[in-house]
Amino acid sequence: MHQVVYKIMTTAQWADFESKRVFTGALIDVTDGYIHLSNESQMHETAAKHFAGQSDLVLVAVAAPRLGKALKYEISRGNELFPHLYRPMTTEDVIWARPLPLDATGSHRFPELD
Repeated sequence: MHQVVYKIMTTAQWADFESKRVFTGALIDVTDGYIHLSNESQMHETAAKHFAGQSDLVLVAVAAPRLGKALKYEISRGNELFPHLYRPMTTEDVIWARPLPLDATGSHRFPELD
C-alpha cells in the first residue's frame, strides 16, 4: 500500500532502539501484540491523540517493503486501515529518524518528509 510508514517514539525509546538495533514496541504495542504505525495522512492525528504536549519525540520513517508479510493493514481508529507490524522492528527497516518538537502553540512540528 504505502512505501513509507511512520512510528512516533520517545527519545529514550529511540536511543534504546539505536543501541539494541531492535525495537519490540512501546507498552501499548506490546499489550496489543503488534507495533502501531501510521501512514503519512494518519501521523498528525496519531501525534495529537497519543502524544499531546510531549516534546521528547522522534518521528521514524520505515520502509514498508522491508517489513514483508509482517506488515498488515487493519481497521482501526475512524474505521481506517492502519499499518500494524507483527514482528520486532530493526534498524535495517529505518530510512531516517528526525526530532518531532512542539511549536509555540503546543502542536507537533513535523519534519520535511523525503
